[in-house]
Amino acid sequence: MAKIKIQKKDIWIDMTPMSDVMTLLLCFFMLTSTFLTPEPVSVNAPNSVSEVKIPEQDVLNILVTPEGRVYCGTENKNNMQAMLDAMTDKFGVTLNASQIKAFREDAMVGASMSQLPQYLSLDQEKMAEAIQKLGLPLDSINGGKSEFQEWVSAARDANPDIRLAIKCDSKTPYPAIKKLMSELQDMNENRFQLITNLDVKRLND
Repeated sequence: MAKIKIQKKDIWIDMTPMSDVMTLLLCFFMLTSTFLTPEPVSVNAPNSVSEVKIPEQDVLNILVTPEGRVYCGTENKNNMQAMLDAMTDKFGVTLNASQIKAFREDAMVGASMSQLPQYLSLDQEKMAEAIQKLGLPLDSINGGKSEFQEWVSAARDANPDIRLAIKCDSKTPYPAIKKLMSELQDMNENRFQLITNLDVKRLND
């Protein structure tokens, strides 16, 4: 008896719907993702079990290194520009267009006003090296505010709703942190948040 041959047909799957779904997912992640601003120096924050999240907007980030160097900045470039304008007017510092552009592209403020023009004149690689040895002065000027306090005041003037968030390295000595907090308290900035890493192990215990 002759065998019946079953005709084989090619299987064709329309991939258009899958491509549409992948495109929509890609657009979703691109629109909802938050890109982290690179920090001028590497800081390893201590661990804690606090799960309170720092707001993503209207935050003045204050960075303290293990050596006690202080940096500050906000992701809002318009506020950073307003802060720069206020500080250059107050200290009589003049910056050219290229220096202002370099300031807007920098992550944080980390140079004294006397060093700022020279620092902003460096190329990008040398700026990254120089910022490691700089920092905002915490010493008062003629019995008044320090440059760090002036930057915080300029940030408050640029955005009255701005919040302060302090990120210290786990190896930053306590006297350096205490001095920074005293600087803030002297200008009635008594509310600020501390940025830490979530200690998952302790949280689960």
